[in-house]
Amino acid sequence: MTSRPAAATPGPPAGPASPTLPTLPAAERGATVVRDKVVARIAVRAAREALAAREDTSPARTRLAAPRAWVSVGGGTARLGLSLDLPYPIDLADASRRLQQHVSARVSQLTGIKVTEVTLAIEHLVPFGGAGLEGGRVQ
Repeated sequence: MTSRPAAATPGPPAGPASPTLPTLPAAERGATVVRDKVVARIAVRAAREALAAREDTSPARTRLAAPRAWVSVGGGTARLGLSLDLPYPIDLADASRRLQQHVSARVSQLTGIKVTEVTLAIEHLVPFGGAGLEGGRVQ
């Protein structure tokens, strides 16, 4: 007597049904932790981007020192501080406002952390380009 093989049926393998796990909302599954040091590096990079956005004040051309940042992160918000040099001559109020807005937006965009404050400490004003301040005297 010959037996015919049973036809294979597509689908899940026979046996006990696997239990379906309930899908939890993202907030209950876990959290992503972004360390203060990482947020500070992103803030420094954003400050460089903001300074380079003005074609006449690129950091390479003006010999600006690298910005430094400090950060306080807690409860999904961050407070940032930046210490940096700015090229001279420059409208300090406008440049400061643009730096604060750009750094705040980029850090929020890249980390998902709401930035509540960006404090600037302008260490030096560095003469650049045709300012004519390389050793002359004011008359």
